[in-house]
Amino acid sequence: MSITAMRSRLTEEDIRRLVKGQSAEDRALAARKICQRIDTPELTDEERSAADAIINMIAADAATLVRRALAVTLRQSPHLPKDVAMKLARDIESIAVPVIAGSPVFDDAELIELIQTQPAAKLAAIAARETVSKPVVMSLIDHADETAMGIAAANDGADFDEEAFDRTLRRFENSSSVMDSFVSRSILPIEFTERIIARVSDDALQRLVRRHALPPQIAVDIAEGARERATIDLVDQAGVAPDMPDFIEQMHISGRLTPSLILRGLLRGHISFFEHAVARLADIPHSKAWLLIHDAGPLGLKAVFERTGLPQRLLPAVRSAIDTLHSIEMGPGESGRIIYRRQLVERSLTQFQGVPEKDLEYILSRLDQDEGEDHPAAARATG
Repeated sequence: MSITAMRSRLTEEDIRRLVKGQSAEDRALAARKICQRIDTPELTDEERSAADAIINMIAADAATLVRRALAVTLRQSPHLPKDVAMKLARDIESIAVPVIAGSPVFDDAELIELIQTQPAAKLAAIAARETVSKPVVMSLIDHADETAMGIAAANDGADFDEEAFDRTLRRFENSSSVMDSFVSRSILPIEFTERIIARVSDDALQRLVRRHALPPQIAVDIAEGARERATIDLVDQAGVAPDMPDFIEQMHISGRLTPSLILRGLLRGHISFFEHAVARLADIPHSKAWLLIHDAGPLGLKAVFERTGLPQRLLPAVRSAIDTLHSIEMGPGESGRIIYRRQLVERSLTQFQGVPEKDLEYILSRLDQDEGEDHPAAARATG
């Protein structure tokens, strides 16, 4: 197609409207028509140079409508000049987003530059591209917000490897929206699936089981264990908060006030949590539960424990922990709290060694975490 033929397909009226159009609407219509005509691989170098000059003229138009006509018409064209593509990418969102999301002319370095310098909506457009290389994914992980990262997480064309999964989890582990988005991927590594399973919503958990052939019981077991750990961590922070009864009620309503959770809380030294949990399950006032739990005789704790419906096999462990709580004192500061918890666990297990293995592993791992946080330099040296 010669430049003469190209010009013949563009009427003088098109060119005049583009250059001298009175309204932005007229110039936008002309720009769209011209871009459609010159978006062809058949142009010679001379013709391509002329076409690029026209595109640059359109990109410099002061009217948003004209520049948007260019961006939308050539958003997927391999013939959009790279300098124009970058100029459009830095323009307002309505112009930039179509080009950023669809243009094949950007390389990784240019996309990373945009990630590091442009606002959230443009990062979301990059995350939605048909293919997103690993370097671009890693840059998104470091700079994107939850919305953009959720789009990348759900995008099968985004190249997530083990390192990318791990870094995403470290930065967005508390974002259920990002964790839920991973469920939409066609393939998830089983190791990553096991790590996120307790961080997704119940709906996402069901989709995870269906989409990724995860045995339902494994999913439930993993989720329940991790949710209990998260709940105990919340109790660690809440301590003896005045809203403990409300907290217990919510746990009971949601079905998470489990025997394992209650035992773990007790062995962490959360006696108020244990008392209120027992009161709720036994359906008696906290004051009465307190008297029965701390009864010096052998019958009070047994009576209230039976009323809760908790497994009788746990009663010896509970009695051992209560007796130990009465025999030790907590020293000042966080170090005193850590020593108190270790003494509680060690003396309880010395007197009774029937604590379920999973609960024992959890308690010991939390003690290790306590000591690592209390002595961060030592933890780093041994980590």
